[in-house]
Amino acid sequence: MKPPKFKDLILFENDDYIVVNKPPFLATLDERIGVAPSLLRLAREYADDAQVGHRLDRDTSGSLVLAKNPEAYRHISMQFENREVHKIYHAVTNGAPPLEQFVVERNIETTKSGKARLAFKGKPAETRFTTLEVYAKHALVQCEPVTGRMHQIRLHLAYVQTPIVGDTLYGGEDFYLSSLKKKFNLKEGETEQPFIKRFALHAMELGFTGLDGEAIKVEAPYPKDFRVLVETLREYR
Repeated sequence: MKPPKFKDLILFENDDYIVVNKPPFLATLDERIGVAPSLLRLAREYADDAQVGHRLDRDTSGSLVLAKNPEAYRHISMQFENREVHKIYHAVTNGAPPLEQFVVERNIETTKSGKARLAFKGKPAETRFTTLEVYAKHALVQCEPVTGRMHQIRLHLAYVQTPIVGDTLYGGEDFYLSSLKKKFNLKEGETEQPFIKRFALHAMELGFTGLDGEAIKVEAPYPKDFRVLVETLREYR
């Protein structure tokens, strides 16, 4: 994948912070395997002292904040630690959740394999959910994590038996257009590909307080793959 231009990702910037719309398939930090560029590496070509305030999974798109100096980094880190950062995600799920509004409180622990799991002895985790739209076999769900555990939204949606589309790690299924479109034909020798080639999770909104006390709230537009997925599901509703 050709790395994006960092300037093209910027949604908000002041003297202390940058909020970007992270594209899918771009790791937040350098990965151990391979030499693919990370968001942090791209950011430091733009601002030498840039540090990420939090992480998004490689496949997750959306709003992510970076600090431009050590004082700003300490300030945003404390807000995350004290659960003062406002975060809203959108997810497309297999099936629709049982309620329009609901809360999941289930402890989460990480494993040595790089996965996470629900476990009584894990750390407390809470996510608030609102079902925004219901389609034929899927739904668009707003997710507001109160805590920030590894894979929290993904695990909590899987817990209510509506895992995220494409999240095969936690029980989600790939979405194929042929499952909705009656007259779907492939050319001879072709194999149908998943409609979206990642799990369908997008960090929609991010709100925090700047060093000067200013309330900063940023909304990240859907990337093309997520936007087209939602538009297609609406069309075949």
